[in-house]
Amino acid sequence: MGDVKTARTCLITGASAGIGKEMARQIARSGATVVMVSRSRDRLASAEEEIKREVPAAKTDLLVADLSSQAEIRRLASEFISRYNRLDILINNAGVLMANRSLTDDGIETTFAVNHLGYFLLTNLLLETIKASSPARIVNVSSSAHKSATLDFEDLQNEKRYVGFFVYCESKLANVLFTYELARRLEGTGVTANCFHPGAIATELFRDQNVLVRLGTQLFLKTPARGAKTGVYLATSPEVEGVTGKYFVNKHPARSNKQSHDEAAAQRLWEISAELTGLSKPMTALPAETRRSE
Repeated sequence: MGDVKTARTCLITGASAGIGKEMARQIARSGATVVMVSRSRDRLASAEEEIKREVPAAKTDLLVADLSSQAEIRRLASEFISRYNRLDILINNAGVLMANRSLTDDGIETTFAVNHLGYFLLTNLLLETIKASSPARIVNVSSSAHKSATLDFEDLQNEKRYVGFFVYCESKLANVLFTYELARRLEGTGVTANCFHPGAIATELFRDQNVLVRLGTQLFLKTPARGAKTGVYLATSPEVEGVTGKYFVNKHPARSNKQSHDEAAAQRLWEISAELTGLSKPMTALPAETRRSE
């Protein structure tokens, strides 16, 4: 795809604050049309105004959707497709860290629904547009927190136990598994899929935590601008042209945890995700003999 100056359209979820807003700012600075997605139109408009003060020529568009709702995700995808005939860069960034267990309107545990199923459903709904825009890139925001996790397929929605941070870690492992499986399924299409750890970032992800945790994030964590750098690199840099199915830290490929390389687990997660999101025709996996080993 070359650098971002040749990219025509980029969609970023969770773009009203934190690293989502910073990625939008940096990508808009180089001339791409940046479609910013968040659940709050007011906060999106405020972020857009801030970006345009710094980048007067920025080309931005705003789409509102609550990514905890599958109906909203479907509406978002439909609205995007009605406005645009190509998508060069998709950045799945929106996420939550819930202190207490809750369910979405779809009856799914909220962290799993937003942090994993949101990525899965939106990507699949936009995939034909992305493939038609090849070469194109999909970038998923994960976290090094995934290294502390193991997915329990008998309790994916944490009905038996719930500890907010560890559930978040599990969702970030799901992001890596999804990225690797997506990359395998996209081989030969010209579309790459990678994920990255932005660093420990002082963002609104921690807004539902107690006051001491929130204070600590402000004192010790990276700024969103620093955290956005690897995401922008994966979305735009010629250095990663054609690179796919990797986990990055500080702009370099890094080793993800053992379960993330378990192809059977990745396929199982894909199948469960397709069922939970009602995708009647999920992508067909490549035959085992053609799949690239990790």
